[in-house]
Amino acid sequence: MLSEEHILTTIPVGPLGIVALDSCKEMGQKVDAYISAWRRESENEHKHTIAFTGYQKDSYLVDVATPRFGSGEAKCTINQSVRGDDLYLMVDVTNYSLEYTVCGYKNHMSPDDHFQDLKRVIAAVAGKGRRLTVIMPFLYESRQHKRTGRESMDCALALQELTAMGVENIITFDAHDPRVQNAIPLKGFETVQPAYQFVKGLLRSEKNLELDADHLMMISPDEGGMGRAVYLANILGVDMGMFYKRRDYSKIVNGRNPIVAHEFLGSSVEGKDVFIIDDMISSGESMIDVATELKRRKARRVFVAATFGLFTNGLEKFDKAYKEGIIDRVLTTNLTYQTPELLTKEYYVSCDMSKYIALIIDTLNHDASISNLLNPVGRIQRCIEKYRNGEDI
Repeated sequence: MLSEEHILTTIPVGPLGIVALDSCKEMGQKVDAYISAWRRESENEHKHTIAFTGYQKDSYLVDVATPRFGSGEAKCTINQSVRGDDLYLMVDVTNYSLEYTVCGYKNHMSPDDHFQDLKRVIAAVAGKGRRLTVIMPFLYESRQHKRTGRESMDCALALQELTAMGVENIITFDAHDPRVQNAIPLKGFETVQPAYQFVKGLLRSEKNLELDADHLMMISPDEGGMGRAVYLANILGVDMGMFYKRRDYSKIVNGRNPIVAHEFLGSSVEGKDVFIIDDMISSGESMIDVATELKRRKARRVFVAATFGLFTNGLEKFDKAYKEGIIDRVLTTNLTYQTPELLTKEYYVSCDMSKYIALIIDTLNHDASISNLLNPVGRIQRCIEKYRNGEDI
């Protein structure tokens, strides 16, 4: 149903077009379905005027293809007119499930391949679109966001490259370090937090939570993610704690200094449910180490949430941790590729972000403010109130 809060009366920037690359096809279809339904329901008295040409469609997805030659080279073909369209390009640079052939050998697509395909789409538009907005949930090369020593600054370079090609706005989720937007100070850059979706996902999966300072605590697994834990702790009215990583700076293993120990700062977690929140689960070692340490400190239940569940070393460690009672739930979003195996796990909760992205796209297409969408405090409080009243969330 169309929410009363989402009735938009301003004139659209241009006819809406959603370019969902193969890496983001499923998400793009969900987003498209939401917007199509909302616009069919809308009561805008002007939607049949010339200013709203192309406003109501069965689908806003643009027909694009990015085929590859036998040598591994590629191109982009747009199979319909996009002249004057307000285009939203969706790409998941971490989707390694896609393959292509190079001289008979199978290659899995890397973030570099996905980024090149994104640039090919922009090149194929050739300046004919009215406005280009890139929606890249996992920001390309965001883990290489600052220079320490003689290193490349890949993320900043990528942002500058996109804006030089004509991209006006870049929307990402939970950027590893949002200060990277300083590389493009004259262009739009939004890093969106999925805090509401995490709270909703946890409350839907756990029916006997007590949301107060005596029974629940927010945990940041490192100093870099403390802002997320502080934000949710303040909204929920609970305490927070933080771990910091003690590293061995005399060694480098797999490109980083190995973690020697996780040291805890905060009040006692004994007998409390704890909610660990971070931006990503990569190998998962840090999360499981933190959960193990919290269990050693007699925490009751351990819930783990991360915006991006990459699980680069597989799920065996999480299966083992769940079996041993170290973790009770793992929550991640569908902003990155989810393996079929992951979706079958008893402990896993998938937080769907497609409606949120649809709201952002629909609002921006009307050139309206998304400030209320970026601040989920009211929605979280309503969600908690429903939970306490025993209502469906």
